[in-house]
Amino acid sequence: MRTNIVIDDRLMNEAFMVSGCKTKKDAVEQGLKLPFTMKKQEKIRELRGTLSWEGDLEAMRIDV
Repeated sequence: MRTNIVIDDRLMNEAFMVSGCKTKKDAVEQGLKLPFTMKKQEKIRELRGTLSWEGDLEAMRIDV
């Protein structure tokens, strides 16, 4: 979708620095995706402590 918006230059420059994006399009798209990513993470965090797992974590951490 093509659209024109006015974005604060300081905010865009900070978005470039923080995100590593090279274009305004990439920075805006990354910003639009962020709420969805956070919502998915929230749903995953809600599962904490509700799933059972059996195994030896220490053994898995050892590089053989």
